Amino acid sequence: MAATIQLPAARATTTRGPGLTFRFRRPEPMSLLPCLLAAAGIAIFAWISFRLGQNSGSVACVYLVTIVLTAYYGGFWQATLISVAAVACLDYFFNEPIFSFTVNRPSDWVELGAFEFTALVISGLSDRVRLREREIAAERRDASRLYQTARRILLFESPGDVGNQVAELTRDMFELRFVVVFDAISDKTYRSGRLESTDRDARRRRNRQQQPEPGGADGSCAASGAAAGAGNVIRLTRDAYLSDSNTYESGNWYCALRLGAQPVGSLALCGAGKMTALTASALASLVAIALERARSIEHRYRADAAREAEQLRTAVLDSLAHKFKTPMTVIRTAVAGLPAAGELSALQTELVTLVDQEARKLNDLACRLLETPALESDEFEPQREPLLLSHLARSVVQELDQRTDQDRFQFSVSSTEAPVLADRELIMTAIAQLTDNALKYSTPGTPIDVTLNSAENAVVLRIRSRGLEVLPCDQQRIFDRFYRAPGAQQFATGTGLGLSIVRTIATDHDGKAWAEGEPGYGTAFILSLPALGEPAA
Repeated sequence: MAATIQLPAARATTTRGPGLTFRFRRPEPMSLLPCLLAAAGIAIFAWISFRLGQNSGSVACVYLVTIVLTAYYGGFWQATLISVAAVACLDYFFNEPIFSFTVNRPSDWVELGAFEFTALVISGLSDRVRLREREIAAERRDASRLYQTARRILLFESPGDVGNQVAELTRDMFELRFVVVFDAISDKTYRSGRLESTDRDARRRRNRQQQPEPGGADGSCAASGAAAGAGNVIRLTRDAYLSDSNTYESGNWYCALRLGAQPVGSLALCGAGKMTALTASALASLVAIALERARSIEHRYRADAAREAEQLRTAVLDSLAHKFKTPMTVIRTAVAGLPAAGELSALQTELVTLVDQEARKLNDLACRLLETPALESDEFEPQREPLLLSHLARSVVQELDQRTDQDRFQFSVSSTEAPVLADRELIMTAIAQLTDNALKYSTPGTPIDVTLNSAENAVVLRIRSRGLEVLPCDQQRIFDRFYRAPGAQQFATGTGLGLSIVRTIATDHDGKAWAEGEPGYGTAFILSLPALGEPAA
């Protein structure tokens, strides 16, 4: 008759480490070998010891060693079986009456308790060692994955679609089901993978497939369930950014992306049950660095493109300015010689005057275009001398063509004015540009206030007019070359060069130029230059 041995059913055991969860089963099919070898060894050693006339104490010591080895290599349940077998062999071969089982002595229970205690302690230590080995292996695997992820992130050179690339890379490297990256700076959400339903939902779908409903309702329910799950993950991802925290929920990590102490987004890692908190935080830092690096590359590309476009426009305008100079000189010379050709009528005189004025404006524009590259050159050095801004401003206003325009300017100068060390021609060019702007972009006939005072070792010239209001978002951009504020076309035509020249001149003199919009009134343009020495009366 074949003997049948009934082993205890294997149970799933869950062991948790710090941030790491392992699930394993004992006994496993291959792990029965230690139990079988130990059982055979106990039986053989018991027979040999009995034949040699050994006592039960020496045999029990050998059995204890066998139980220790079984507990270490096979686990607690196998060591328990060997403990029972060892007590049975001791009772059968060495306790009176021999060759019979009478497990009723206190010594039998003491031996069984000692064997079981040894099995429990050794198996616990063995499980702890194996758990630590698995943790170390997982840490090495995660470190290798983090290294490979960082290495591939550094290879990203194109700023386009970096968020999707990072999400796809993270999912592939860490074998995740679904990854969501939320970039708070651009307010964009990137995702990779497919969010599958839980096992319970899968069983429900299989049951429904066995009893299909008409109209394909099962497929639509599954699609809507997956969409709802993805929406919930995205919501939790944004919550991680708002709370600036890392949370673990149902096998998913939700981590805030930080640059320094500032949160810049968040990351969701679905299916990361075995990932430690340290690995999740390190991965979130890598994703934040990747997004910031992509923004830096994009800014660099834009700056390079803008610089190249600026160089091209400067070269074209410089060439055009040179080509304009000669025709303008010829036109002005011809216009000046027309009165000598004969007496002109009143209409002809008016037309000649108009042609001369417009030719002079074109000539001034060509001169400004030619001066701009020189002003921006590092080798340019203004010819400085002590000057009073009030005198220069009055001279510019007095040189205006029409008397009505001169009368619109109202000066307010402090009783003591500090001089500035500046280039006369350049400062007069800047002031002329500001006065020209005030005339073109103000309501006709309204007064233009010119205020000059000293503040914090600087002399400040303020030209305020009623009319076009420059919005706060444009108060810096209007000093960029070729940029015109919205609504400026309704007042006058222009090229967008004048204010850029003003700012360049102010910078060359260690000063500043800016604009201030006044709601319901207009705009004030300010030129500030460093004061020199004591104020003059």
